[in-house]
Amino acid sequence: MNDVKAQYDFWCSDSYFDDATKAELKAIADNENEITDRFYKDLAFGTGGLRGVIGAGTNRMNVYTVRKATQGLANYIIKQGGQDKGVAIAYDSRRMSPEFADEAALCLNANGIKAYVFDALRPTPELSFALRTKKCIAGIVVTASHNPPEYNGYKVYWEDGAQVTAPKDTEIITEVNNVTDYHTVKTMSLEDAKAQGLYNVIGAEIDDLYMEELKKQILHPEIIKAVAKDIKIVYSPFNGTGNVPARRILKELGFENVYVVPEQEMPDPNFTTLEYPNPEDPKAFTLALKLAKEKGADVVLATDPDADRLGIYAYDTKSGEYVPFTGNMSGMLIAEYILRERTKLGLMPENPAMVKTIVTTNMADPIAEKYNTKLIEVLTGFKFIGEQIKLFEQTGSNNYVFGLEESYGCLAGTHARDKDAIVAVMCLCEVAAWCKYNNITLWDQMLNIYKEFGFFKEDLYTITLKGMDGSAKIQEMMENLRKNPPKNFGDLKVLSFRDYEMDTITDMATGAVTPTGLPKSNVLYFDLDNNSWCCARPSGTEPKIKFYMGVKGESLEDAQAKVAKLTDDLKAVL
Repeated sequence: MNDVKAQYDFWCSDSYFDDATKAELKAIADNENEITDRFYKDLAFGTGGLRGVIGAGTNRMNVYTVRKATQGLANYIIKQGGQDKGVAIAYDSRRMSPEFADEAALCLNANGIKAYVFDALRPTPELSFALRTKKCIAGIVVTASHNPPEYNGYKVYWEDGAQVTAPKDTEIITEVNNVTDYHTVKTMSLEDAKAQGLYNVIGAEIDDLYMEELKKQILHPEIIKAVAKDIKIVYSPFNGTGNVPARRILKELGFENVYVVPEQEMPDPNFTTLEYPNPEDPKAFTLALKLAKEKGADVVLATDPDADRLGIYAYDTKSGEYVPFTGNMSGMLIAEYILRERTKLGLMPENPAMVKTIVTTNMADPIAEKYNTKLIEVLTGFKFIGEQIKLFEQTGSNNYVFGLEESYGCLAGTHARDKDAIVAVMCLCEVAAWCKYNNITLWDQMLNIYKEFGFFKEDLYTITLKGMDGSAKIQEMMENLRKNPPKNFGDLKVLSFRDYEMDTITDMATGAVTPTGLPKSNVLYFDLDNNSWCCARPSGTEPKIKFYMGVKGESLEDAQAKVAKLTDDLKAVL
């Protein structure tokens, strides 16, 4: 508590902090719990960057913590000799996003590093594209993705366009943690930075190049033209960055009936009509589905606030209802279409590869096999998919065709090195157009894919444990599973146990141990019989532990029953 009190007093009295910050802190002088929560640690700069609640204090997102993190990044860039290449910066529609973007830019500028800052909010994938186009050493996106409105965050990208991976991630974290004295953090005025050519504004010219790159992924423009007048699309950007680019790409491709949810069209940092701006949350689709029924829409789409993830519903003619798709389902719908149509058109590259994360559906395996595409598995996090694209380019071993993760993120093409909901909207609408042209719905096509490749079903069970105690409990759960791996989950036998932290795969029958071949990560994975599996992983950005699981059934109903039983069996194990 002494450290907490000392930090609190320092922020309340030191000349470095502005009067508004001091006033905010003095207002909580009698609230010991609140002071502790704000000062018991520094907001962790993890492998993905920063994410936290906006407010004054060391454990909060504010101009001081953003500036301090940027000073660490600047020190790292200078050590790497990359200061002449500059850094691209984008931001979303959240509170303080433009201010945090400018704070980061001016700190870089004060360290002699050029910044290229977008003139208004932009999707995260466009930042990945911009930094590659501008040949920058790094990129920053100010976003808290789909977190509640009180959050903001800060993600760091490296020159390949992907979020930083090992060893750079830990090297940057070390530099950030080495900045302990706020008075050593540099900044300068915007006027001076502009006058010295250090602060540069980017905009429409990058948008135009980005749109051209996306269109290269279209396989059947003639089919889109044929049904452009008939197909109806409802779209919500969830008050975020997707509104302008998603509508633009659909319009330029010729889609004529795109209806945007009016209450969720414009940027709104409070996400007033959304409890939680997350395309995984069915409640977030309430207004979009209402509009879809009014318009008789074929498909309903929503992108999260930084437009890297896509959620969809599709109309089912038999029930007259809209059916929700998981990220695994929409990802497979797009992947199967791309692999099938590229093969048919002779557009498959040599040595094609599809990349998925270890917690993504195993339906990818038979689809990749059918189209002679190598399937590569990586750790959870799209940066590992981006890293594979870089490795393919460096080694010439494979050509990237598609990548996806279960949490509603995918990427067609290599224009970006992160999941891209704008290209996903475009591809999904092409698949919908193809379905319309062939007199079926997207849901009919999903059923066709299930019938051909198997009724795979996945689920996620999450336990949220907040604060210092919660963090300790999560660690304890992981340690228990690690030290005493279960022999079975209900009637499903554990065949092998993967511990990515220890880089081991243990065969439960023979006890033989082999390496995982993937980077170290606090993730435990249980291969079960009957094509089933379960994986435990603490979240890197939220106070949660997540349990992913997957099964294969004889029918949709059978798969649903099996995954529900596996969830119950998991709870019994815990």
